[in-house]
Amino acid sequence: MISRTKEDAYVLSIDEGTTSARAAIYNAQGERVAMHAVPFASRYPRPGWVEQDAPAIWRAQMSAVAAVVAVVGDRRIAACGITNQRETVVLWDRRTGEPIAPAIVWQCRRTAEMCAKLARSRDAEIVESKTGLVIDAYFSASKIRWLLENVPDARARAGAGEILFGNIDTWLVWKLTGGREHVTDPTNASRTMLMDLETGAWDDDLLRIFDIPRAMLPRIVPSSGRIGVIDPDCPGAGVPISGIAGDQQAALAGQACFRAGLSKNTYGTGCFALTHAGGRRPHSSHRLIGTRAASIGSDPQYAVEGSVFIAGAVVQWLRDELGLIRNAHDSEMLAESVPDTNGVHVVPAFVGLGAPHWDSAARGVVSGLTRATGKAHIVRAALESIAFQSRDLIDAMEADSGQSIHELRVDGGAAVNNFLMQFQADILGKVVVRPADVETTALGAAYLAGIAEGVWSGTEEVQSFWRVERRFEPNISAHRREEMVRQWKRAVARARSDLQ
Repeated sequence: MISRTKEDAYVLSIDEGTTSARAAIYNAQGERVAMHAVPFASRYPRPGWVEQDAPAIWRAQMSAVAAVVAVVGDRRIAACGITNQRETVVLWDRRTGEPIAPAIVWQCRRTAEMCAKLARSRDAEIVESKTGLVIDAYFSASKIRWLLENVPDARARAGAGEILFGNIDTWLVWKLTGGREHVTDPTNASRTMLMDLETGAWDDDLLRIFDIPRAMLPRIVPSSGRIGVIDPDCPGAGVPISGIAGDQQAALAGQACFRAGLSKNTYGTGCFALTHAGGRRPHSSHRLIGTRAASIGSDPQYAVEGSVFIAGAVVQWLRDELGLIRNAHDSEMLAESVPDTNGVHVVPAFVGLGAPHWDSAARGVVSGLTRATGKAHIVRAALESIAFQSRDLIDAMEADSGQSIHELRVDGGAAVNNFLMQFQADILGKVVVRPADVETTALGAAYLAGIAEGVWSGTEEVQSFWRVERRFEPNISAHRREEMVRQWKRAVARARSDLQ
């Protein structure tokens, strides 16, 4: 056992996202002292299909971990937490550790028809009532079934326990522990569409409906608590792995939202608004989803979530496919160079529309173009689309709860865009609060692990670390706000599949 005082202890956070693998180191005061990111690619073999190479993710993640561990040395690291892109599916050979197919990414729509058929069946009520989810290709179960049906011998081998399933958290823990631990936590398991939201266990009815063998599923363990130790062959060797949470639940913890009523919105590849619901399972009548929040201890905690599939990814589209900007910072400058969008709307339904629409067949639309339209108008409209989609989520959350959200805590890469944050406040008519550290996903995973290993005493101590960097106050009239929302809804209607 390494001897260290609390004051000189560090916590490693592994933050595996949709476009990059990141790692960070935090000190005992909750301050980030190092961070490194390594990008990796997605593949788009057919329209609506999104794949990634799981070994490439692993290599990128280990490169990021090695870079930050070198800053402080692994002997000073007391705990490791893991957070990850959710719903993405990896199937691998138990013996060799090699994936049997490319990972199917959460954005992938290849199982949309399968899900639509299930949604029309008598099993639909069972699935939605047990999981709290809307039946959609977004979640893991249909992806697992697709792989079992399309990879030769996969189903028979999975039934015999030769093939293992995991979301990215499970894949990373398996690799980090040299294949000794095949686990996940309730926040990730609640996104598979195979876990009963109330019991926190894999459910026989759901496994039957999706025809998935129980033998391939990981063990569900608490979000905060020791799981194993990092293998000697990996950077950070010997450090205990003591926390797991899906990226959005980790961000909720990183924003110090540990009690009912606190809300955050993460602006990453997608956009994800969560409101902590406490110890009571939420039920949405506005097509939001119930999910598990990360908890400290054995009592289950819940959240209400709304998901936007394309948020920061629309900025990548502006850069990579349209060539309108060179980098993300250019988008802010261009947006501010014009007073408005000149009537242009961008609805980035590249892989369908998420909550509250859940229209997997919707497709992107750019409307309102005239001869006077310039690239600045299109860039501004693309940024505004992120805020408009978030407004749709917040409206649904308030309608579900019957209560107004007074302020929205924000994080994620796009949260550094001042134009976007001000427009978000304007279109919500609410205060938007940006913390000093917008990398709250990594921070939340660190909190879960550090609390488990005694670096921090509990949620009250880590709540004291939260600091405001800037508050954005709404500064447009209510009349102007509602007129802009009305025009946005007209643009969304044009993207809906029933008009295609």
